[in-house]
Amino acid sequence: MSEIYGKLNGLRQNDIEKLKRLYDYIIPKEQSVSYELALAMACLTTEFNREIAVYINRRGTVTHVSLGDKATVELPEFSGRRSFKRLSGIRCIHTHPSGDSQLSYIDLASLRTLRFDMMAALGVADGTISEVCFSCIDSNNNTDLDISSFGPFEFKDFLALDIVSLIDCLELKLGVNDTQSTEVSAETALLVSLELKTSKNEESSLKELIQLAETAGATVAEVVSQRRDSPDPAYFIGRGKAAEINLLRQSCKANVIIFNAELSPTQQRNIEAVLGAKVIDSTSLILDIFAQRARSHEGKLQVELAQLRYNLPRLGGLGLILSRLGGGIGTRGPGETKLETDRRRIRTRISEVEAEINSLTKHRKLHYERRQKTNMKTVALIGYTNAGKSTLLNTLTNAGVLAEDKLFATLDTTTRKVQLPKGRTILVSDTVGFIKKLPHSLIAAFRTTLEEVVQADILLHIIDAEHPVWQAQSDAVLAVLKELNADNKPIITVFNKSDKVDNCHIIERMLRLPASVAISALNNTGINKLLELIEEQLNKSSVVINLVLPYAKSSILSDLYQYSNVISVDYIEEGIHVTTALEPEMLNRYQKFLSKI
Repeated sequence: MSEIYGKLNGLRQNDIEKLKRLYDYIIPKEQSVSYELALAMACLTTEFNREIAVYINRRGTVTHVSLGDKATVELPEFSGRRSFKRLSGIRCIHTHPSGDSQLSYIDLASLRTLRFDMMAALGVADGTISEVCFSCIDSNNNTDLDISSFGPFEFKDFLALDIVSLIDCLELKLGVNDTQSTEVSAETALLVSLELKTSKNEESSLKELIQLAETAGATVAEVVSQRRDSPDPAYFIGRGKAAEINLLRQSCKANVIIFNAELSPTQQRNIEAVLGAKVIDSTSLILDIFAQRARSHEGKLQVELAQLRYNLPRLGGLGLILSRLGGGIGTRGPGETKLETDRRRIRTRISEVEAEINSLTKHRKLHYERRQKTNMKTVALIGYTNAGKSTLLNTLTNAGVLAEDKLFATLDTTTRKVQLPKGRTILVSDTVGFIKKLPHSLIAAFRTTLEEVVQADILLHIIDAEHPVWQAQSDAVLAVLKELNADNKPIITVFNKSDKVDNCHIIERMLRLPASVAISALNNTGINKLLELIEEQLNKSSVVINLVLPYAKSSILSDLYQYSNVISVDYIEEGIHVTTALEPEMLNRYQKFLSKI
């Protein structure tokens, strides 16, 4: 193997051949690096004025050679061991052209993430090695991993280090102190919120970010807020604030930084370079939650499509994410294995997933056509995430849908029949919850799920009445409806969890909205009033007619009870006299039974 990884721009073929010769060196088993290999690296570092990294296994063989720039060097892909009680069996020795051998935060993050045997930096000045620093994964009595750093040393002292004894000692400590099994512990997150001076309800937005992080499985260690006129185009929060967050991250041992906004690929790369830790934005966080919650085949496809579309423009900008092997927030779901493929393969996979989703869409259209033939009306439950849509569906239909006090507890669409007070049957569909600043990639990917909203005859807008910023949440839902061109549909506003609102005057003000009702889906209060309101809304477009059905056609009466609002029934000599409210599109079906009485 003689491939050279990293940034090869500006190099001649002769230069690449010089780098390939580094693979020819054999390192004595007990040494971290041989004198000859280190000297060759120092000479090439001075010649190219770039960092050079070699990766050495325990047999003393160079497995990878990578070339960076003046300050960093990219990590190639590794497929070594990932046991919590063992190291990877690979050590990284790299050069610093500045002459300073101090390890950077990115070096230390890579050491912890990839569990190298050692991460060492050779300070190079004028073709000679001035000093050496190295770090190793250590262990304490908890489940967290610490890093021990040593140096700077003179190069001769580093050569005298017995790497075999050091590794044996480290793995012994890992085996004794590591109480973990083979599963990864919960990630520790540091949350960052940028408050623009023109924005409102930032406190509520920050609470929502905490809920999202906890829903994704992270433990929130610290929360940082910054107030600016506008985001910094390079670092989003500014380089100075990023450096301050880095110190806080180290003190609270956070291994993932979550931002309450969508970062550009450049911002994400720059922030990771300063923090030396995994950086996640709000879109990636929501996608991770969706990946955990998707259960149906269609739901998983939609998650994968959204992940692929999100990561495609970030292939050139993802820093530590492309080198991650440990999983966690931002790496779960069907799209995980596609993050490190090239653009061509991702575009190909996007086309394949879109084709499969389109096929499912055609199948779904058959159901819509069948509903139209029977004139069975549909009602879609919409609302902000965690407003109680799934709980209401369970109360109305005993659907048994998962309902938890979490954001995006349910993802897949569920449709069930509901009988209205006067006997008419309708279909009620639960839909994915909305959220403020819902990413456009999610709206596009979940178009088949959101088709339930577009196709529905009536929308039930479920609002969490006890939430302090319910109006802002309502506005966010209405904004998504406008984007779906569904804002012109009849909407019934349902104030759920009204039993938790102590002030009755607040509920009275809420109910001033047209076509509104207060309920408690959990306690089954106000449900009858809601069903009557649905029935009343359906009847607004109906036409009252009189029919006379021959007794031989009496079976039609049961259809009328199911698909229309039967007002009265009389049995006369000519047949069954029925007064009913029908939808205009159904008039032709019963034209020949119109009463002349």
